[in-house]
Amino acid sequence: MELVEVAPDVFACLQRDEGLGTSNSGLVRRGGGLVVDSFWDLPSTRRLRDLYASVAPDAPARLLNTHHNGDHCWGNQVFAEAGAEILGHRLCPEYLLAEGPPELFVALAESDEVPPGLADLVAALRRFDFRGITLTPPTTLFDGDAVLDLDGTPVELLYVGPAHTAGDMAVWLPDEGVLFTGDVLFHRCTPIGWEGTFAGWIAALERLAALEPQVVVPGHGPLADVSGLLGLRDYLAYVRGEARQHHEAGRTVLEAAERIELGPYAGWNEPERLVFQVDRAYRELDGEPWDTKVDLVAVIGTMAQLRAEWAAREGVS
Repeated sequence: MELVEVAPDVFACLQRDEGLGTSNSGLVRRGGGLVVDSFWDLPSTRRLRDLYASVAPDAPARLLNTHHNGDHCWGNQVFAEAGAEILGHRLCPEYLLAEGPPELFVALAESDEVPPGLADLVAALRRFDFRGITLTPPTTLFDGDAVLDLDGTPVELLYVGPAHTAGDMAVWLPDEGVLFTGDVLFHRCTPIGWEGTFAGWIAALERLAALEPQVVVPGHGPLADVSGLLGLRDYLAYVRGEARQHHEAGRTVLEAAERIELGPYAGWNEPERLVFQVDRAYRELDGEPWDTKVDLVAVIGTMAQLRAEWAAREGVS
C-alpha cells in the first residue's frame, strides 16, 4: 500500500494492481474525516486504517462505498466498529447482501479440490483472508447525487450507475480537483463489468471527464487524469463495436475474443478480461436486461481458454 497526498488533506491509498481484489481507497481529512472504500478482507483493511491513522489520528466519521463489490466494502466493519457512518447508493446494500458470502470464498480458498475452470480464481482468492468478515452495508443511502459539507469543503457524491455496477457512485472534490471513481475507472488494467450497459458506462466516463479533474483516483490501477477516463471510454467503444461484428457473424464469445486485436490495450494488466466485455456485448445484443447476472463460472472458464490460446500463439511465433 502506498499513501499519496494528492491535494491538501486529500489522500489516495494505492495498491499495485495484481489482479482480482487489489483495489484503491481514499481519505479526505476534513470535517471529521471521509474514507472512500474499504478493502476486501479484514487484515488489509486494518492496514489501511492504520495507514490513514498515520496522517489522521482520529477515527474517520464516515466511510462511503463507491459500489457493492467486496473488494471495496467487505472491510467496512473495521471502520464501523470505530463509529464510522457508512454511506452509499440505495442499491448498494441489496446487491452486497445478494453476492456470494465470505464463507463461500473461505471454502473455495481452502479447498483441496478446485472446481474445473476456477483454478485462477481460487489462486487469486488465496492471497486474501476472508475469515471473520461480517457484511456491513451502508445505512445512509442516496438515490442520486448528493453533497457533503466537510467543515466548508464541498464533497459531491455523483451517481453514475448503472455502469460497472448498479449503484456506482463517484466522489468529486471540486475545489481540489480530485475525483475518486471507484470501479467506473480501471486504469491501465482491463475492466470487469457486472451490471449495466456499454452506453451507461461510456456516459459515466464522459460525465466524469467533463469535470476536468486534475487527479483521478481509479478503483484499480495507478493515479490518472482525464486521459485515463477517456482511454477507458475508447476501449469500451472499441470492444463493443468489434463484438457486434462477431455476434452478427454467429461466433461464440471465445471465438470473438480470439479475433479481437487489442493493439494499445494489449499491455493493460489481465487483457484476457476482454471476455467479460464481449460477454456483456453479446447479452446486450441478445436483448437481455442490464442486470442479468453474469455466469461467472462460464466467463472465467472462457478467460482461461483465451489465455491458453494466446500462450499457444506466442509459442508458435
